[in-house]
Amino acid sequence: MSRSAPKLSEAARHLLIPSGIVSSEWPRVRQLAQALLGIEFDYWQDALGMLILAKRADGRYAAGIGGVVMSLCRQVGKTFLIGSMVFMLCILHPGLLVLWTAHRSRTSDETFGDMRSMARRKGARRRIARIRSANGQQEVAFANGSRILFGARERGFGRGFKGVGIVILDEAQILTETAMSDMVPAMNTADNGLLIMMGTPPKPGDPSEAFTIRRQEALAGTDDMLYLEFSADPDADPDDRKQWAMANPSYPKRTPASSILRLQKQLSPDSFRREGLGIWDTVAASSAIDPAQWRMAATDEPDTAGQVGYAIDMPPDRSSLAIGGCVKHADGSAHIELKAFESTRSKGSAWAVDWIADRWPHTAAVVIDGQSPAMALLPDLKARHVKVITTSAPDMGRACGRMLDMLRDGKLTHLADGKQPALDIAVANATTRNIGGSGAVGWNKLGSDIDISPLIAVTLALYGTAVTKRDPNRKQRLIR
Repeated sequence: MSRSAPKLSEAARHLLIPSGIVSSEWPRVRQLAQALLGIEFDYWQDALGMLILAKRADGRYAAGIGGVVMSLCRQVGKTFLIGSMVFMLCILHPGLLVLWTAHRSRTSDETFGDMRSMARRKGARRRIARIRSANGQQEVAFANGSRILFGARERGFGRGFKGVGIVILDEAQILTETAMSDMVPAMNTADNGLLIMMGTPPKPGDPSEAFTIRRQEALAGTDDMLYLEFSADPDADPDDRKQWAMANPSYPKRTPASSILRLQKQLSPDSFRREGLGIWDTVAASSAIDPAQWRMAATDEPDTAGQVGYAIDMPPDRSSLAIGGCVKHADGSAHIELKAFESTRSKGSAWAVDWIADRWPHTAAVVIDGQSPAMALLPDLKARHVKVITTSAPDMGRACGRMLDMLRDGKLTHLADGKQPALDIAVANATTRNIGGSGAVGWNKLGSDIDISPLIAVTLALYGTAVTKRDPNRKQRLIR
């Protein structure tokens, strides 16, 4: 590295480094890349490679738990860096299995093409057993048994693999928690696995909750994760070439001005801010629930004695069904839980009617919002003699306000983090929307692919126990 080159921590807008680093595998990778293919890395690539492959004293990757998360603009060279890295790791570690996924087939195809070209170069050719380029089965197989497989998440690639050592999640700005849950189990049997997530700042409407949540965690100071973000100033002049250099560490040495000008010409001003300058949008909406208050309300030993209420909700696309539960205690406090959360595509919705009807004799309230697709269950519930409270928009405002007040006052509990991931995700990603002109608010979702029905269900269950006049006249316990 040149002495004039800035430190990565000085050049990057945000850099979160995991603790406990004592060594790195990067020098071996860099040396092999130079010897085989004559590759020279820029200062920021060299420093980043050192951190990505950093290890703790036990020999495991320092970012092996939280993963590597990178927010970088286009035309910066991130694919070249990570592609060269995993290529050399496959040579150094016989039998290593790497999955490289992107959201779109086009991006996956382009990355495979770059890797295929690398494999065909003279210095690497004898290390390669075969290159498979059939559609949907793109693979670079090494003579030592290592493999790099390429595919698009939009086609379901990544599910069902086992023993994966490295997972690359390209185009992370279009990555849902559902897709993450499909991919991460592939690494469960890996002795020292590594997950790398990289993308540009998402645009409004992108299903980007996985990327957004991990950025929020990084900025909050979590450990066990490596987070890097290059970006221009939030109020940057898009024509200011000093801002280009802040956003793109490869400019002007690797990325010429003509490339950035071409990108600026092709994109709208807002898109260029995100994809050309790496600037994240400022979320104008207020966060629905204070994360600190939500953490304070978590419990491992809930009080489940009291008046029981349930609520049902479904998202607009009817893809899932959530049943929320609440126990109202004699002192006015309450405990909420997500009792059931199922995909309607695989399980349908009739099961929910049976679930509620079985518990109705000992239930004080069952609630469904009048605008929810779950209203389709109302005739079947009535046929089973279940009396349903249907709520209006003002009722929803009162329900959300009650939940916020009880959280603030320490009168509400929920199961500890990690025990109800669907509810935790909904809480982390929900924002508020105004209801009427009196200051009432309701829950709104941050992105188009975020399902907040678990949060709505527990909110309405809490509301139901507060307004119901039904009393089964016995001590009840919420069945867990």
